[in-house]
Amino acid sequence: MKDLTPVVVDGTQGRLAVHVWPNPDARYVALIAHGYGEHAGRYAHVAEKLVADGAAVYAPDHHGHGRSDGERALVDDLDAAVDDLHLVYEQATGEHEGVPVVLIGHSMGGLIAARYAQRFGDGLAALVLSGPAVGGNPDLIGLLALDPIPDVPIDPAVLSRDPEVGRAYAEDPLVYHGPFKRRTLEALGEAIALVGAGGTFRSLPTLWIHGEEDALVPLQHTRPVMELLRGDKLEEKVYAGARHEIFNETNSDEVIGDVVAFVDRTLH
Repeated sequence: MKDLTPVVVDGTQGRLAVHVWPNPDARYVALIAHGYGEHAGRYAHVAEKLVADGAAVYAPDHHGHGRSDGERALVDDLDAAVDDLHLVYEQATGEHEGVPVVLIGHSMGGLIAARYAQRFGDGLAALVLSGPAVGGNPDLIGLLALDPIPDVPIDPAVLSRDPEVGRAYAEDPLVYHGPFKRRTLEALGEAIALVGAGGTFRSLPTLWIHGEEDALVPLQHTRPVMELLRGDKLEEKVYAGARHEIFNETNSDEVIGDVVAFVDRTLH
């Protein structure tokens, strides 16, 4: 299943491109929040498996990303991204009344999804956090101490053990390949602090999945925050040897299968 032409939604900071993989007989809605610098079209293979499982999938390009409006990769307010995601939630539930909603967030999208669960968790049936940036990366946030911030874009090699993933990432014109912007790093730090102080996921069924060798969102910085956030229904799985983009790893079928199995267990 290929990425379809996005639907345009009026977001809080401009127009949002929302990728929709439809399912007229959907038994649940899956929202996907992508990571920093990328776009939701990179999750077409995940959406395909979810649609086969009975989902209708909605995935916005965050403001400043992909085909959405905004300065490229400028993230100045993570709560605005949460508000945008909620607009997509309202559209999806309006088109699929009465069906449960599952939120899946990866990396920065995992940070957005965690904040969404704190603010709007009562409207969710399940939450999946993939390499969530809730604990940050001191090496990245530490760039704020430098002036100017050095040009250190994300190395595609840290994404996956599959070299084709890094090659496709590097050649994707909708992926941002430039350096981090000061305001983006500041906003990420602010959001990490906000989520850390924002309360637990309470009774929301949550699956936390992470690559053991994740260099972008290191496991050792994520775990303490996940312990703060965890409610009473948290499941966890760490994939041995896996890097940051576990949905694009050499064992991606296993990872996506684990997500589908978790959703099915939760909804039944």
